[in-house]
Amino acid sequence: MAPESFAVTEPCIAAIDGGGSKTLLVVLNSDGTIANVEQTGGTNPFDQPLWRERLTGLLKLLPTSTQAVGLGLAGYGESATLCARQEDAVSESLGKIPYSLTNDVDMACSAAFGGEPGVLVLSGTGSMAWASDGRGQHCRVGGWGSLFGDEGSAYQIGRNALTLLTHILDGRNTRDFAFLEPFCMAMGLPSDPKLCTPALLEWYGNLEHPRSAVAALARHVSTLAENGCTSAAALLSTAATELAVHIRAARTKMPDVELPWSYAGGTLQSPFLRNAIATQCGTPVSPLLPPIGGGLLTAARQAGWTPDASWITSLARTLGAAGLGS
Repeated sequence: MAPESFAVTEPCIAAIDGGGSKTLLVVLNSDGTIANVEQTGGTNPFDQPLWRERLTGLLKLLPTSTQAVGLGLAGYGESATLCARQEDAVSESLGKIPYSLTNDVDMACSAAFGGEPGVLVLSGTGSMAWASDGRGQHCRVGGWGSLFGDEGSAYQIGRNALTLLTHILDGRNTRDFAFLEPFCMAMGLPSDPKLCTPALLEWYGNLEHPRSAVAALARHVSTLAENGCTSAAALLSTAATELAVHIRAARTKMPDVELPWSYAGGTLQSPFLRNAIATQCGTPVSPLLPPIGGGLLTAARQAGWTPDASWITSLARTLGAAGLGS
């Protein structure tokens, strides 16, 4: 944080969006302007050993005039032990500052629909769907982690792309050879199979955080699909089918309320992927706010502000102008 940020004395609120690969802090002044933005690594306690240090490090940067904080943390509510540790880390850091703490996908759902009914499908490093009836009832689908879940996530797309690459390299797949050169180029690897094999193993052997690195490959797959690569398109179509299953399951769990669907997470910034889901689940609703906006909305209510529809629209413009719209 810049030194002048410590001098903020006017009333402000803050939100933290803690994901598997990155964690974002936004401080918002009472006049609707952004006081500060900070980002650090992932804070999912299931696979990030430094999650506590990163989270508390961000919380220590809050101005003393902070009136409330809204937090959405990956992994929250999924393990009683880890949930207690997350709560301890937050409460010890914030002291008497009021706060709300929930799962990051719950926060994203609130942001997307402004508290109204809907099902939010998130695909970032991991994947999950979260549905709300707008009256306090909610359900979740997925979010089981990379060992036996996270279908349709960036990690799974990246892993499937690597599997396809290795099958091409050793001759198990001769149909998708056209995928080899553009994908290797995107990864910075040689496209000659004899050179690519040791280079790929070298890449893998030097990974500091394999899950995040593999998830990052989904961006390359998306770009290739948008540019007409049929093999990449097939990888995204598989992910779309998996995510569509999440949405349908959530709707089945809440049959008494109509649930439009919306989206969050870096993977779903891909128009190709969203359109592939839409063919199975209908046209999505554009999110009113990015995920961090859900935390700011909750914090504003806790602070006694009046976050009406006009306030939400203004916040969306502000976050978008700051490059925080996704």
